[in-house]
Amino acid sequence: MSKGAETRAAILDEALSRASVHGLGGVTIGELAKRAGLSKSGLFAHFKSKEQLDIAVLDEARDRFVAGVIAPAFRAPRGLPRIRALFQRWLEWDAAGFQPGGCLFMAAAMELDDQPGPARDHLVATQRDWIEALQQAARIAVEEGHFRADLDVEQWAYELWGLALGYHFYHRLLRDPRALARAERALEALLASSAA
Repeated sequence: MSKGAETRAAILDEALSRASVHGLGGVTIGELAKRAGLSKSGLFAHFKSKEQLDIAVLDEARDRFVAGVIAPAFRAPRGLPRIRALFQRWLEWDAAGFQPGGCLFMAAAMELDDQPGPARDHLVATQRDWIEALQQAARIAVEEGHFRADLDVEQWAYELWGLALGYHFYHRLLRDPRALARAERALEALLASSAA
């Protein structure tokens, strides 16, 4: 890796960590430059604008999500085992050490939901891809005979998403020690209602 690539990676690492706590709006060029030991113009050499920095942070989070959640889960057998692995890794993602404030996507969704622009559009595209991956996992579970043939995979993905949102809220905001157990019990109920 070149020196420039190493510097960019270090900046993104710091920006991702800060964004998970302070939101994308709380990540400033000046603060990042100071932490990276660069001038503002030096940081602008890597990211031409705050908007491009925000998109790069979202891309970094997406790449880490794919590497830490999706790719390992897709090594599980097709169908129900894969769905369980996806859900387990999704919940573990919330506590990844590089995002001390919890899931960047959850924070960014609250921050950007009413702020039109490229960062919001980028986040929406990323999350639609994840929803489609969940729907595809459900389709495969139908093909494998684990889920019933008439399952509405779009509704199923919506309900699974709701479980993850509930876990995030109970775990991060309420600090409920039973959040994980509740999420696991809710998953079992969803799987039972989807079973072939």
